[in-house]
Formats: sequence, structure tokens, C-alpha cells
Amino acid sequence: MFNYLIGLFILLCSSTADENSVRGADIFPSSPEIERGSTLKLYCFLGKHYTPHRNASHIIWKLNHELIAQENYHIVNETVSSVTIHNFTYSKAHVQCFMKHPDKEQLLVHTEVESGFPPDTPTNISCTFYFNTKLTCTWNSGRETYLMTNYTLYRKMMSGGGVFCCESKTESCSFHHPHTPYSSSSCFQVKAENVLGEASSDCVPIPMENIVKLDPPEILSVKRITDIKQLLTVTWKMPEKILSSKKFSCQVQYRNLYSNSSEIVMVPLNYGEKTGSCNLTGLWDSTEYTVAVRCISAGSTFWSEWSGGENASTEEKAPSEKVDLWRVIESSPSAGSRFVHLLWKPLKNFPPSGRILGYKIQYFPENDASLKRTNFSISKNISLLLNEEAYIISVTAYNSAGYSPEALLRIPSTHEKTSQIIETVRTFTTNEAVFVEWTASEAEVTEYIVEWYEELETSPFGRSWQYVTNSTVWKANKKNFKPFICYNISVYPLYGNTVVAPYSIQTYVQEKKPSEGPIADTGIPGKNEVTIKWKEISKDKRNGFLSNYTIFYKPEDGKELNETVNSDVLQYRLKSLKSDTQYTVYIMASNEAGGTSGEPKTFKTLKFDKEDILFIALPTGLSMLSLLGLWIMCILKKNTFKKVCWPDIPNPVGSIAVGWPLDNSMNNSFLEKGIPEDKPMDSEDLSVLEYCFPERIQEGALLINCESHASEYIDINTKGMVTGDKKRLYNEENEVAKCFSSSMPYIITDQDNRSQMHSALIPVKESQPTEMLEDDLCEFQETSITNEENENEEVLKLEDCNERAPFNPYLKNSVKTREFLISEHSKKGHNSQSTVLPPVQQGVTGQSYVTLDMFRPATGY
Repeated sequence: MFNYLIGLFILLCSSTADENSVRGADIFPSSPEIERGSTLKLYCFLGKHYTPHRNASHIIWKLNHELIAQENYHIVNETVSSVTIHNFTYSKAHVQCFMKHPDKEQLLVHTEVESGFPPDTPTNISCTFYFNTKLTCTWNSGRETYLMTNYTLYRKMMSGGGVFCCESKTESCSFHHPHTPYSSSSCFQVKAENVLGEASSDCVPIPMENIVKLDPPEILSVKRITDIKQLLTVTWKMPEKILSSKKFSCQVQYRNLYSNSSEIVMVPLNYGEKTGSCNLTGLWDSTEYTVAVRCISAGSTFWSEWSGGENASTEEKAPSEKVDLWRVIESSPSAGSRFVHLLWKPLKNFPPSGRILGYKIQYFPENDASLKRTNFSISKNISLLLNEEAYIISVTAYNSAGYSPEALLRIPSTHEKTSQIIETVRTFTTNEAVFVEWTASEAEVTEYIVEWYEELETSPFGRSWQYVTNSTVWKANKKNFKPFICYNISVYPLYGNTVVAPYSIQTYVQEKKPSEGPIADTGIPGKNEVTIKWKEISKDKRNGFLSNYTIFYKPEDGKELNETVNSDVLQYRLKSLKSDTQYTVYIMASNEAGGTSGEPKTFKTLKFDKEDILFIALPTGLSMLSLLGLWIMCILKKNTFKKVCWPDIPNPVGSIAVGWPLDNSMNNSFLEKGIPEDKPMDSEDLSVLEYCFPERIQEGALLINCESHASEYIDINTKGMVTGDKKRLYNEENEVAKCFSSSMPYIITDQDNRSQMHSALIPVKESQPTEMLEDDLCEFQETSITNEENENEEVLKLEDCNERAPFNPYLKNSVKTREFLISEHSKKGHNSQSTVLPPVQQGVTGQSYVTLDMFRPATGY
């Protein structure tokens, strides 16, 4: 019978699908919800336009895009195909109906299937009655259904007051005013239902007085009573909507701000009381408290919510502990003064005395307390400008109740020197703490101060410190120190209020490799070496203590090499490099955590170094300087070099000696030269040069005598020449000639067209060769200039030449004597003798000479 109904239902659906399938296909049931684990059966209906070409046998089914096996298909008719899915366990799944074509699959229709469970019977029904506001009940629905489930809450009045319903989709539901009448007897029932079924609980009776929850009370005041310490009074007001026929109880909760736990005091209230009060005793002095209140109706199981908290402080008392005082001494720019920075902090005594209003600072010179000065400060530090004397400083904290004990500290004078008591200090770090340990040379010192601050901290008020008593080890939480930051730690011994010389070290609580590496500066490289320089890494980027620097360098197409130096070295000379080679260099800075390298730099060594260049340039430079010097000397001594290299040798052809007859007498020679025939020549007119040095010892006297005659001859005034006293001049000349003829030979020659007279006197020692006698040369030249236009002037000039003449190879015949040559020249109408013939030439040193082989010795008549 059931199968028949299903078949009839399918046929009806098929006819309905035929009427409405013009648009395509349809699926039944649409969006089904089934019980999980059951069997699912779906039908796919084709539209009319599919029938001529395709029918139900061409339909295929997929579950979540996976093909369902053909044995689960069933062809109802040409337009309807069904599929059966056994043990459906998906919470949600997609079932799709496709039309299969030879070359593709066409989606016809799809649906989403959900599975779940029927609801369980609700249990644990509980309700809360917010007086005259709302009634809220909750329950437990049991296991999860995974399907949409609706809940209905029923409140049934036991006294026949009716039934109130409340629907919800969750496990809670509330009745609101005016559907919240107060009744002493009611029962509550919950029904749950979904597509798979429904379930209802029993009706549970709940007395209203047991579920009443009051609104929170309101605190009116929390205050302290004057002159009564360690006490606070709390006053509050009850809510407006309460049952006046019921008793209430209240709880007062209080907690100080230094504690995480609270205390509670129970306070009962009588019938009809609208307010309540309570005294909180046994509190801490000068301590702030937070107070809250809640209340409950008698017989109820629900307390009201806590009221808003109120704060109040107990009566203060004067601080009982002195402040923790420290100082930082800093030199001042002005002479004879210094800055003393005072730092302090209140001791963490428990419980505290009260709220500190400020601090009083007093200081005076140690030797004169009458100069005491007082300052007040609300901050925890102050700076004082003191002179060079020792000072006593005190700091006290005060509040409304009084002052704390004085914290004293002695500031030593600038001239005091204290001994070093602490011998060593070391630090070490664990996972959670930092330890500082030290040793002291004096066991009677029992109090120390440990000071620490960041190395880059410049403010004196940025320092931290702590007193240590009866111990030489100090422990601090590692969280108080920053990682990768260098800290300065100092330990100060204390003698009473006197601070002794500290011992300071630096430390890192945690290290990492440097943030950056050094930048190499190669400068100017040499041939086989280069000096690498670099700057020190800034302190904020070291991240630890630098242990060393490593210089890595690599030649082009070569192996990388390295050199390691200490951390205090900032330059290094690389040696044994290849010349004319390009290198790449970089530097790595290392600490305990690792190393970081800087940017690489390249440089190229030189082909020649300074020594090579100097070796090449020095000879070249010296050669150029020598040539330059020689060129300058040649310019300055041009004439001298010309005479040395190319001596001015007289041309024998130009000498009148060439024209002298070799076989005729000297008289004929002179007659040919124009001597008048009417004047006979005696022996005084012409003399033949003779040796005038018979003995060596007579040389000096003879030469002096000759010089005297020569000077007399030279001193002839022009007056006698003007008056025509030619005879006297002629006689004087003969006297000079006679002087020379008495001691040395001489020859007088004549030359035409000459206006000058040259006399060359060359003394020669008999016993010495010509080369040795050159040193004793004394040359005299006499010049007399006359002409026809001016016969009134005559100039006589005598030159003394001390210049030495070297041996001249032009002199072929070496003789032991030298001859004085006197030349005379007679002009027409005059008897003066003036010139030497042949002309006297200047040798290398300017010496006048003639060659002896050019003529024969002349003899007088």
C-alpha cells in the first residue's frame, strides 16, 4: 500500500513536471533534510524539449562532483530517473543531475541535502526573575541536531493564571513586562522540534522568591574619619524595585591598590531599609582602597551585580623610611665650581606611609654649618652648583602628616683623593638575571652602591643605582637591561655617608654581530704594498665588544688571503703584493656573536714605486743639471772657452817680418820703410835686443830699474809734446830702450798705417825653460795716439798685466829667454816711434807675443 502511494505520488509529480518543464528539468525533493545514516532517494524530471532527442536513460547522477554508480539508478519512465544513496553521512552535500551527450555532460539541476538528528528532550531548566523587569529561563537541549530546531518555553501558572509562551531558536528565552507577574507558584516546560521530530520536557515548578535577582545598589560615599587611622566608612542605597516584605543581605568588597586580592564584609539589612552602611577597619595607613557593594533578597539564590567601584584613602602618617639618595658629580665650565646632581627614590616600604607631596634638600659646607641652604622640589632630582669645598647634603620626603628621616650624603672636596678599596669586578649573565661580583681589600666595608647606565646615556639623571649591604654580589633582573647595548657598571664602597673611589667596567647582557662592517680606505697604493685604513664602528652599531678586525684581500684571478689584527688597530699595511695588479679588499669586524663585513673596495698596485722612479729620475736630473750648468758656464765664459778651444793664432802672412830681406842689411830695410836719408842713424836710434839677465840674483834689481825708467817715460806730460819737443820724447824713448838693452835684447819694428804704439816687455830667466818663466810675465803696453787733425793730444797708457799664460804649443822653438818687442811707427813729419810690427796678438791668457821663427834677429848698424 505504501509503495502504491509512492508510485502515485511520482506520477502526479511527473505530470506536474511535464507541465512546468518547458524551461528544462527539475529535481525532487528540493533541499531535503534527512536523518544522518539513512537512505536518500531523489528524482530528476526532464522537460518536453528533451524527449525527442534524449530520455531518462541518458541521465547520470553525481554526489559532490563524484559520479554515482549506475546500479543505484532507476528509470521510472522516459522523463523520470531516480537515484538511491545508502547510508548518507554527510552533514551537507550537493547532488547533481546531468544529461549525457556523446561529447559532453550537461548539468540539468542540482540540490543541497542536509542530514541531522531529531531533537532530544530539554533538561536543566532554570529561571531568573529580574524584579518587575524580565523573567529569563535557560535549558540544556541535549546533543546537536545539525538541523534547524525551534524551541518553545511555556510558563504555566499553578493558581490558574494561564499559560505564557516564548519561542526561541537558542537555549534561552525571556518574558518581558507585563508578561512577568509575580507568582509564588509556576512551572516551566520546553518543547523542541525540527523536520525529523519533536520532544518536550516535563513542567518543572520554580518558586518565584527563589529566583528573584535585585538590581545593584548605589554607593553613596566612602570616606575616612579625622584622627582615626586605618578606617573607612562605606554608605550605599538599595534599588528602588524591591519587595518590602523581604529581608536583604549585602556584601562590601574592598581592595588596596598594592594588592591583587580582595576582602569581603557581610552586612545584613532589616525589613524596609533603603540604605546600608559599614565601617572597614584594620586598613593600612595612607593607603588607597577600592570599594564595591552587592545585595541579595532573603531566600533567593542570585546576588545582584556589583555596584560601581569607589576609591578612598586612609589617614596618612609621616614617612617612616628615608629616601634612597645618590649623586653624580660633574665638573663646571667655571673655575672653582662643580655641578652635583642629586637623585633619589622613595624606599618601597610596605605598607607605604602615604602620598609624598615633595622633598626638602638641605646642604652646607662641612666646616661651616651656619651656611646651610634649603631647597624644595617635587621631582626626584635636582642639580646644585657647589664650590671646591666638601659638603654635607640631606634629603627628606614629606606628606600631609610630616617628614621622613634624613638621607645624608657627603660630597668630598675637589682636592681629596681616596684609595682604591675594590680590587676586581666581574659580571656574568644567566637566562633571567645579571650578576655583578667584586672583591674588596678591606673587610670592614659592609655597604656598597652599584651604579649602572647605558654607555651612550649623556644625562646624569638617566642613571640607576642600588644599595647593597653585607654582600659582594649584586643580582638584577635581566629584563631591566636592554640587549645589544653596552652598560657602564660601577661599584662604590661606602664609609658611613662618605663615598670612596669606584671600580668601573663595561658589559653587554646579550651580544649579536655588528650591525655594519668597516669601510676600507686604500689611499695611494705602492708597488708591492698598500696601507689599509678604516674608521672605528660607532658604539651604537657594535652590539658587543669587538674582538678583532680581519682584512680580506684578493688579487684579480687569484686566491683570497686575509690578515687579522686587534680591535684597537685601525690601519694595516699589506705587503708582498704583486705589482701592477688589481685587488679587492674588505674588512670584517667581529665580536663574540659573529662578524660583519663592510663594502668591498678595489685598488691597483703601481708598476713602479718611488725608489724605481728615483733611480730613473735622479741620473736623468743630474745629467740635465750638469748640461744646464755647462751651458750657463759656456755663456758666462764664452771668450775664455773660445781662447782655450780655439786660440787666436796670428797669421804669419800678415806680419811685416815676411817682407824683411834676408840677405840685405838692416839699414837697407829701414831705408825702404821710409827713414830719411838726410838723417843718419846712429847706434842709439836702433838697438838689437840683448840678454839683460847675466846673473839670477840681479833679476829683481834690474826689473825695478827698468820699471822706473818706464814710469819716467810714461809720465811725460803732454805739454812737451805740444811744444814740439820731439827730441826730448825721442831721447826718453831711447833711454827706455837702452835700459832694456842693458839687461835684455829688444827689437823695434815698424808698420804702416798704424797709429798706436805697442811695447811688449817679456822678461825671461836664463836658467828656466819657457814653460816655467811664464809665471813671471809682466806685460807693459804703451799707447800714444796722434793724428794730423789734433797734434795737441797724446795719450800714454801703461797696463800692468799679471795674468799668467800657459805654454802655447804654437811656439815651435823653445828658448830660455823671452824678448821684449818694441815697435815704432813714424808718421809723416814726425819722429815718434809708436807701433810694434808685426802686430802683437793675444794668446789664451791675453799675453802679447810674436813667433821667433818668423824673423831673424835684427842687428844695429
